[in-house]
Amino acid sequence: MRSPVLPLTWHLARSSGRRGLQSQLLAAGAGAVGSFLLLLMIAAALGAGARADHTTWRTPDAVPVKRATAVQATTTTYVRQEPVTVVNLAQLPGRETTPGPPGLTGFPKHGEVYVSPALAALLHKLPASQLADRFPKTKSYGTIGAAGLASPDELVAVVGRTPGDPAVSKTAGEQSYYDEGMSERAPVSGFSGTKASVFTGFDRGTVLLGVVLLVVPVVVLASAAGRLGAARREQRLAALRLAGATPRQILAMTAVEAAGVGGAGALAGALAYTALLPALAELPYGVGVWYTGQLWVGLPWLAAVVAAVTALITVSAVTMLRQVATSPLGVAQQANPRRTRAIRLVLFIAVLGYIWATTSDGGQLKPRQLIALLALFYGAFWLLGPWVVDRLGRIVGRCANRPATLLAARRLSDDPRGAWRTVSGLVLAGFVAGFFSVSTLDFVGPGHEGQVAVITANAADARHAAAEARTALRRAGVTASVAVTSEDDYDSLLGGATGVIAHVSGGQEESDTAVTALTPVGSGRYPFTQEYVSAPDDTVIARVATVSTATLVLSFLVAAASAGLTAAANILDRRRVYGLLRLAGTPLKVLDRARVRETVIPLTVLAGGTTAMGAFGAMQLNKAAGTTINTSGAVQLVLCLAVGALAMFAAIAGSRPLLRKVTAGPAQTAD
Repeated sequence: MRSPVLPLTWHLARSSGRRGLQSQLLAAGAGAVGSFLLLLMIAAALGAGARADHTTWRTPDAVPVKRATAVQATTTTYVRQEPVTVVNLAQLPGRETTPGPPGLTGFPKHGEVYVSPALAALLHKLPASQLADRFPKTKSYGTIGAAGLASPDELVAVVGRTPGDPAVSKTAGEQSYYDEGMSERAPVSGFSGTKASVFTGFDRGTVLLGVVLLVVPVVVLASAAGRLGAARREQRLAALRLAGATPRQILAMTAVEAAGVGGAGALAGALAYTALLPALAELPYGVGVWYTGQLWVGLPWLAAVVAAVTALITVSAVTMLRQVATSPLGVAQQANPRRTRAIRLVLFIAVLGYIWATTSDGGQLKPRQLIALLALFYGAFWLLGPWVVDRLGRIVGRCANRPATLLAARRLSDDPRGAWRTVSGLVLAGFVAGFFSVSTLDFVGPGHEGQVAVITANAADARHAAAEARTALRRAGVTASVAVTSEDDYDSLLGGATGVIAHVSGGQEESDTAVTALTPVGSGRYPFTQEYVSAPDDTVIARVATVSTATLVLSFLVAAASAGLTAAANILDRRRVYGLLRLAGTPLKVLDRARVRETVIPLTVLAGGTTAMGAFGAMQLNKAAGTTINTSGAVQLVLCLAVGALAMFAAIAGSRPLLRKVTAGPAQTAD
């Protein structure tokens, strides 16, 4: 016998009219936003890893001298405060031919210089005395392909040298104690390095931190899509249940409808992600913009996200129907308010106790453990939210002395889960704001602006290098004072190493000219500036700041989208109640005020709670990292919450015309 589920589902969907279609479109829109954001987060994480992989060949993995076919010395120089990675390569005589590095057609011969497209443009833009003279003279530059670059914006040069060239000598890979992976030198037989560069090694970790904090609001948004229009669906299915439909048929019909709507929305989000890939690739992160292929997640991930969002929406819709299956008459008469149980509070307290016990023993937690605790924190408050909304509704209802407040309190108490869905986005975004505003790292490193340093092997070499430096700077037209440092002098860029310090005045162009002029003085070591010394710390701070900003913006966008969609869907769900209230003489202004207060009351209490929890989580992270709290983040925190609240109220206000429309002519439209 043919199942009536599909024909009946299709018939009900078609007969639901314009209001039903609007609810389905809202649900599909929420699913599309959730699918798009999930794919974007996965793409950023995978792309950051791919970028790091593209830089591993530059950090040489040493092989035994007998097996070596070439010598590789990688270092970093700065121009316009931007890092330029320089890879010096020399083929050893009498050894097998070394394969070419990624992005090059072959191993560079002596005198050949290959540069990335971005560096080639900069070489043509800047005077030779500021950049090009740091490299060997050549008639034309070769081009490094995308296989050897992490980003189209990256500045990279590969220079062919002879084995006796100072640029590949042992001293070329030695700078000082503060040099953390900026210069490396080793005999090699290929380019199978495993260590990513300083400028890409932290990218994936910071992206994953943002993903952990964003994934819960996005999942909340996607699950809310399955519950949009829940009241209308419950009433319709309760009538079918009373007419003889079995619980299995009711659940099957709901699953089919939700899967169809959710699948369409998730697929639309996936298509939007695919279509916007070129635009998304233009968003800079770390070393620059992206190659489009780095952000392509692949068909398996695409299908998995579409399937996951569809399943999430379907399960969310089906779980709403327990009362329809067990008590259809109560649902039809709306006799049983959706109360919450105190077990939510018990579980929340248990999670808090576990986190407190884990973090207060004085032990240093690993970053993964801290991220897991943050996720646990998130989930606990998500569980507690509806219970708090329920209690707030009861308390406010007892104290209300205005009609709008009383209506809002009744709605909070009758449907706390629905009210929670409206505010949950911004409440969880408050956690992100609290976390990132306080956790901004504040490393204090040495500050020696205007200095250009050249390290030497000993004091005699330093005195000789100082004379050469004065001549080179005078010839280049740079005004600078040159001093020799010793091992006891820590108040300079060399920090206790012997060498030469040039104090340059005149700005960035003069500093770049000085670095270029002093390049031949270092006997293979490139001159360096403050940017070189502080690069590892600056890179981490910059990545965390970028991810913080992106996470805050996305979380508030998710919150606003969730609030707007839920508010519109609630109006459609409650149009019968609104119509009856209008028939009873309730002004439209009172209904609108009740809607706003229904949002403001839980938002004030819950957003404050999650923001405090976010700040607490950040304090624990700072404690583990050994850094202090950024006090200026308090101002940023207030601004974030203010902007987020305004965005949310704007989204709710956007549904006001729909309220006016569904309540217009109440005598004709009320059920």
